[in-house]
Amino acid sequence: MDFYYLPGSAPCRAVQMTAAAVGVELNLKLTNLMAGEHMKPEFLKLNPQHCVPTLVDNGFALWESRAIMCYLVERYGKLANDALYPSDPQRRAIVNQRLYFDMGTLYQRFGDYYYPQIFEGAPAVEANFGKIGEALAFLDQFLEGERFVAGGDGFSLADVSLYATLTTFEVAGYDFSAYGNVARWYKSMPDCIPGADTNRSWAEAARPFFDKVKH
Repeated sequence: MDFYYLPGSAPCRAVQMTAAAVGVELNLKLTNLMAGEHMKPEFLKLNPQHCVPTLVDNGFALWESRAIMCYLVERYGKLANDALYPSDPQRRAIVNQRLYFDMGTLYQRFGDYYYPQIFEGAPAVEANFGKIGEALAFLDQFLEGERFVAGGDGFSLADVSLYATLTTFEVAGYDFSAYGNVARWYKSMPDCIPGADTNRSWAEAARPFFDKVKH
């Protein structure tokens, strides 16, 4: 199972942790975006959107991290670990909602503030910085009285995805300690999620990019 990835990428790290959780070994294919490896014809044949992460499972190519995560659980997960991606429609719907919140709100707002500064040399937009705090406040509410972001008694794909995102926050130097529930949850996740140590070490690859960004 080939996995095209970039270690500093939160979505790539979320897939890495999901694979560890379901016991799947990934054949790591480091993909240097700066060198244009994702634009080579052989990669474009696999993924015309030329993005990472991309998974190729016995000829079946899939991209978008959260789609890959769901696929890995549905294809290789064990029924005994129903918390990861619950079979109950309502519980699964909550996990999905949190995944979409991560993709479309929390990680999106983080990217809206940081990435133009990193990749385009654009000035900081303070309004965008404030929107990150608003998203974190939502996450803090989700975690009120809960150990996991989608509730329940075990970590889910929502925890995995959001933990990867918040690890990038930490590496970027974003202080989220004011969000008590978020800080508590984040501190507890390394003891719950398989592959959390790799997630943390891979995330360091992104640190040099954030060193030049205004906080």
